Amino acid sequence: MQYTTAVQKKDFHIDTQNFFSGQKVIVTGGSGFIGSHVIEQLISLNALPVIITRQKNPIFLEHLLNVMDSKKIELRVCDLYDFAQTKKSFLDANIVLNLAASVAGIEYNKNHPASIFQDNLQCFFNSIKAANEVGVKRYLVTSSACVYPRHCLIPTPESEGFRDEPEPTNSGYGWSKRMEEYLGQKYAEEFNLSVAIARPYNAYGPRDNFNPKSSHVIPALILKAFQTETESFEVWGDGTHSRSFLYVDDFARGLIEVAARYPNADPMNIGADEEISICDMSHLIADSVGKVRGLRLSPKFNTGGITGQPRRKCDVTKSREKLNYCSEVSIKDGLKKTIDWFNYEYKKNSTLYSNSK
Repeated sequence: MQYTTAVQKKDFHIDTQNFFSGQKVIVTGGSGFIGSHVIEQLISLNALPVIITRQKNPIFLEHLLNVMDSKKIELRVCDLYDFAQTKKSFLDANIVLNLAASVAGIEYNKNHPASIFQDNLQCFFNSIKAANEVGVKRYLVTSSACVYPRHCLIPTPESEGFRDEPEPTNSGYGWSKRMEEYLGQKYAEEFNLSVAIARPYNAYGPRDNFNPKSSHVIPALILKAFQTETESFEVWGDGTHSRSFLYVDDFARGLIEVAARYPNADPMNIGADEEISICDMSHLIADSVGKVRGLRLSPKFNTGGITGQPRRKCDVTKSREKLNYCSEVSIKDGLKKTIDWFNYEYKKNSTLYSNSK
């Protein structure tokens, strides 16, 4: 059984279809969690995706690389830390979607702010400079809701993006994304590069990172629920903190729509108009995984755990008004899809996850 998530052409605005059809589209980070879903959607738009990656055999794209005509999808092995390699790999590109990023879960981010800041910006500098020098017609900056301060307006409009400091537990990543937005705007001003800036919220879904050393909250809790030998699994915090989670198909579709139809070097939130507490989400995971395992599971809250931002809810006003974009997959349905996918993968190779405890 294969779990693919390709979006059909009818789900996209006609201008988006026309913009991407027949275009060679560089996707940095195209072999990763988000990138692999973007590649699927670009194929549905009749684009010609070019995957920039350091992986020679990316596992998330096996189902495409094994069956697709080589003229429709291409893999280019490139180290984005090397400018000469980056520029060479961009030479025939029409569009660049920059998804390459160094990021992990809250504990890793908190402990490695300098490394995350430097790694993200070094790759970004090379990517946007190369895109400008080879003359692409559009460049997408993929930012993040991590740019927002700890105590921001709820729901959070784009205007909060450079107010105060980014949330401290994600400071390195948050500052790197602020600087990417800034540089994207300045490339548009100085070099007339056509730049779009998407500011997406917390992603989850099939192919997410389930390594407990670096995973985000949803995959971390799903893995705990599958591996627990009791009837409970640990959740950091008291459960009152909240997030706006965005299913990966909606995330990828949002990036593509922004890239095609909002090239104003002006950040746009991409998120769900849905806020859920970690408590409620943990109970949804417990119920769903419990049914799969035939157990009655429940979350056990550790009030001493790291929690990050107290509340996060996306203000979707701009994306609705400018693009008529809205998320389609609810958190309940998205969790079920994610857990079904993980159950399939876990059965195939549970030791892969056990060895990473």
